[in-house]
Amino acid sequence: MASARILEDDTTQDVDRSDDDYERWLTEAIRAVDADAVRSADTHLLRFPLPPEWNIDLYLKDESTHPTGSLKHRLARSLFLYGLVNGWIRPGLPVIEASSGSTAVSEAYFARLIGVPFIAVVPRTTSAEKTRLIEFEGGQLHFVDDPRTVYVESARLAAETGGHFIDQFTYAERATDWRGNNNVADSIFTQMRAERHPVPSWIVTTAGTGGTSATIGRYTRYTRRDTRICVADPENSCFFDGWSTADAGVSCDTPSRIEGIGRPRMEPSFVAGVIDRMMKVPDAASIAAIQELAARTGRRAGGSTGTGLWAAFRIIAEMRARGESGSVLTLLCDSGDRYTDRYYSDTWLAQQGIQTASYRELIADLLD
Repeated sequence: MASARILEDDTTQDVDRSDDDYERWLTEAIRAVDADAVRSADTHLLRFPLPPEWNIDLYLKDESTHPTGSLKHRLARSLFLYGLVNGWIRPGLPVIEASSGSTAVSEAYFARLIGVPFIAVVPRTTSAEKTRLIEFEGGQLHFVDDPRTVYVESARLAAETGGHFIDQFTYAERATDWRGNNNVADSIFTQMRAERHPVPSWIVTTAGTGGTSATIGRYTRYTRRDTRICVADPENSCFFDGWSTADAGVSCDTPSRIEGIGRPRMEPSFVAGVIDRMMKVPDAASIAAIQELAARTGRRAGGSTGTGLWAAFRIIAEMRARGESGSVLTLLCDSGDRYTDRYYSDTWLAQQGIQTASYRELIADLLD
């Protein structure tokens, strides 16, 4: 028979690495991560109170309502799916991440969901509440004194343990499907459809990895929307300088006080070409913005939300000065409950020399 003759030939080289046990584990792991997205309702779109006669609307996409309490839940899900389908995450071996907190909280959740160990490499200055949440989700903490060493230390641990360095700072911009599939941009425009200005004039994001601005910027171009992207950067971060000078080699030696955003180097996931505008926001202005948010809406948010909100206020002031109408949208990245010992602590603010009164007066002058 012809089939027997071809099987008798011994000149073909053949290596078969298929593993039925691993394939069954992989199928179940992908199902479990995918099911999390199906179980989770979409996050809310909140309106910030502005005078109606301005004909300008301000929205906050409230990402704090995810199961792990932050915008990073979407990123962690995408990174785990990306690592699984590429064969990088293996049963019994740890997933390791360089993270200042929120990404690690979400990744610890997904690691526990599929039954693998998780190690978070975090700066020693990370807030106590975030480190508590990482451990609550089943993660293990590995502290470093110099925040700039989180990358090399994560890679070293991965090599030492045989685990996978999931590396949000490299893969954030590619792990998420920017064309849609209920990513944050797709969700925003779906929820905006019934508003009086359904296509935002501006969407304001902040940058930790750069993945969110990359996803939203690519999506708005792909769907041909007339929306511009502004990225707000805190003090002690190099993104603004690198973007404005087109220098990918810039660095910053002082760590950001606004947790979750601001980086000491231009991260690989930061896609400069999709960004229309950047603002460098003083830390005191970021914290003043979340103080005003709490006072006017009753919602307490983290400092990164304040950085984006301050930039949104400036854009709205410009629109008013030009007599324009439209909508502006920014992100409520996580809850202020994670930062009660920092941004909502008079003691911490005094220790840092941060005074917010003058910035709150500027916000009040705009809004009142």
